[in-house]
Amino acid sequence: MITSVLVANRGEIACRVFRTCRELGIRTVAVHSDADDNALHARVADTAVRLPGAAPAETYLRGDLIVKAAVAAGADAVHPGYGFLSENAGFARAVLDAGLVWIGPPPEAIEAMASKTRAKELMGLAPLREVAQGDLPVLVKAAAGGGGRGMRVVRRLEELCAALEGARAEATSAFGDGEVFVEPYIEHGRHVEVQVLADAHGTVWALGTRDCSLQRRHQKVIEEAPAPGLSEGLAEELHALAVRAARAVDYVGAGTVEFLVADGRAHFLEMNTRLQVEHPVTEAVFGIDLVALQIRVAEGHALETDPPCARGHAIEARLYAEDPAHDWAPQTGTVHRLAVPDTVRLDTGYGDGDTIGIHYDPLLAKAVAHAPTRAEAARKLAGALERATLHGPPTNRDLLVRSLRHPEFTAARMDTGFYDRNLADLTEPAPDPYAPLAAALAEAQGPARSRFGGWRNVPSQPQVKRYAMAGEEHEVRYRHGRAGLEADGVRVVRAGADLVVLEVDGIQRRFEVARYGDRVHVNTTTLTALPRFPDPTAQHAPGSLLAPMPGTVVRIAEGLVAGAAVQAGEPLLWLEAMKMEHRITAPVTGTLSALHATPGQQVEPGALLAVVESAP
Repeated sequence: MITSVLVANRGEIACRVFRTCRELGIRTVAVHSDADDNALHARVADTAVRLPGAAPAETYLRGDLIVKAAVAAGADAVHPGYGFLSENAGFARAVLDAGLVWIGPPPEAIEAMASKTRAKELMGLAPLREVAQGDLPVLVKAAAGGGGRGMRVVRRLEELCAALEGARAEATSAFGDGEVFVEPYIEHGRHVEVQVLADAHGTVWALGTRDCSLQRRHQKVIEEAPAPGLSEGLAEELHALAVRAARAVDYVGAGTVEFLVADGRAHFLEMNTRLQVEHPVTEAVFGIDLVALQIRVAEGHALETDPPCARGHAIEARLYAEDPAHDWAPQTGTVHRLAVPDTVRLDTGYGDGDTIGIHYDPLLAKAVAHAPTRAEAARKLAGALERATLHGPPTNRDLLVRSLRHPEFTAARMDTGFYDRNLADLTEPAPDPYAPLAAALAEAQGPARSRFGGWRNVPSQPQVKRYAMAGEEHEVRYRHGRAGLEADGVRVVRAGADLVVLEVDGIQRRFEVARYGDRVHVNTTTLTALPRFPDPTAQHAPGSLLAPMPGTVVRIAEGLVAGAAVQAGEPLLWLEAMKMEHRITAPVTGTLSALHATPGQQVEPGALLAVVESAP
């Protein structure tokens, strides 16, 4: 019987596994990098072991160090989570060779299925060995790992070499394996998968379907179970194919078989030999704990002959610290406050005061709603996200709420091109026009007031505050009248440092206000307080390319030097941030007048990378 589990991972999945372990009375061991020294997963574990360094290659991809940590901490089992080494057969063998229990499939099954190229061959399929014009579009894909990393869509033959190079670099950084392959790219398909769970006694469960079609950069954003709109025959076919894949490799444990569904046909993609990020929707629908079942299977217990019955519908939304309107740029900074109504399940790896750094995925949390019907689940989840308190870096919260209410989604007509078609509308700024006034009135009631020893302003003298909101500057005015604070066209019902109530056209509206430095959160709107007199030196020359996020310059376009001619949209350099590569392209056609970036350079947001002068 397992008594102590080390989770070879970090963030929300480590915290999620620890939660089940505590419920089962199992001691927990965390590993953490130096960057995660005070991370939530390290704090909630019974024991934590340091992995020196910060980059994944130095820490969470070092199987040798993790096995040593497990032995030193007295763990008798290792759970890999997802990502990192979760689909690494060599790591699984090292765990078993150390006399520990591996809470995952046999290494042989991982070898057969974790490499997508070998998995396709096992299922009677094969990747493209050569690519001709008639094969386009194609998808370059990492053979190991998942999460959208190491993937590129190629629509022109001349882009293939660069796509292969970029995918290899990203896959090596994320998984320690740079093998990639090429397959046909099916557009406007639905991403549908089947959760399987198998024991060592010959039982294989197919735990329904999940739809994961809403993706950005090939990484899932919203997932649900069951997949809506599938015919009974197609659902049965998917279940049968998933069970066949598991039996083909004598699979044991939890895994997921993924398909693209187009024109009523299923196309096998891959089998993920691990727990998926979206496993909570299956847990909600079937009323099970997949981690607890993984542990029971690893202990040698047999599953019941048949899985439990499914009930209702569940939807999960991944809350990322990112800016969808600006190429999904990941964001860093302090999570001052993270709270979601208890009507939904929240899995997170962050607590109030924690910092989102540059080294790892920007996943902040997962919110999951379960209800009798799909429409009720979507309504519950959208409402909870809308009411969530998220004080810190920008997130994709508004995108999630709008996605859940979009006609394509509510009618179950979505596919993997959903965000390509709808991103502009889904990210159209819609700030609250009264948020700047509420922020100003709250500030007027804050600690700064005491410095003046009471209000001494002439009633007719307006106070002026300036805020940046949704990329625009807003100026608000209010007065300290004899009856209190006054603002034109609005009745100030209440003005406190953290709560402002305004009456607009006879309707009272509440504004919860929180300020951290110059960042002000007013309900779901975020503003930046601006100085009274702008700094005239805070300017950059036209054509300046600034780092959109903190990261590392991983490479510069071949032969690129100052003075070179460039075309608008031409990739000039690549940044790696949070395990993803981001292209920096020329904003206009012209001449590269300055190149400040160098490979390996660490840059902060706003750092000047290069300057392109427009052609006359």
